[in-house]
Amino acid sequence: MAVTAEIVELARHRKGQVCGEKPNVAPRRKYLSPDEARRVIDVAGRLGRNPDRDQLLLTMMYRHGLRVSEAVDLRWTDFDLEASRDRPFWVRRLKGSKSTTHTLEPDTVRLLVRAKKRADGIYVFRSERGGKLSTDIVRVICERAGRAAGFGFRVRPHMFRHAAGFTLAEEGTDTRLIQDFLGHKDIKSTVIYTETSQHRLAAVRVR
Repeated sequence: MAVTAEIVELARHRKGQVCGEKPNVAPRRKYLSPDEARRVIDVAGRLGRNPDRDQLLLTMMYRHGLRVSEAVDLRWTDFDLEASRDRPFWVRRLKGSKSTTHTLEPDTVRLLVRAKKRADGIYVFRSERGGKLSTDIVRVICERAGRAAGFGFRVRPHMFRHAAGFTLAEEGTDTRLIQDFLGHKDIKSTVIYTETSQHRLAAVRVR
């Protein structure tokens, strides 16, 4: 099977061989801030051969805390875009996590409706060859958008899931709600977000 040019580009960039660049030696980041996530999403919407697809993909990953495997497995039957009020989204979690129902934001609904008009299969995100989008291509999309956004670290797909958790924690969302939102079976997987939330800590007073 032929390897796509985008995957070749990713492999070369990781070795620091693109245009004589040195390998990325910046400290590894685990998540994006809300502003950084939105910046990458915006840039992705202006790059590559499928900017609308890529913008929607990263939007879904950030707003719903999707793992890359969950994002590429999204199907049109997971959505009710014809609902009269709040548009529900059935989040099918993988890796033993709990599936649940989320509510779509209006601008996300508009992106999905536009994408569905061009759809010709069961999967929301498809490759140029018509098959399900691969996780390797999603990594290319994230890294390419991160470089174009000017970040000095490598943007990885899982950073968007972490960004969702930290964003909810900073907004003061109850830990149990964050657990359900992300589908964690064990709350120990959720407290990493609340433990490092400076906003929540700053609100604590001893009087």
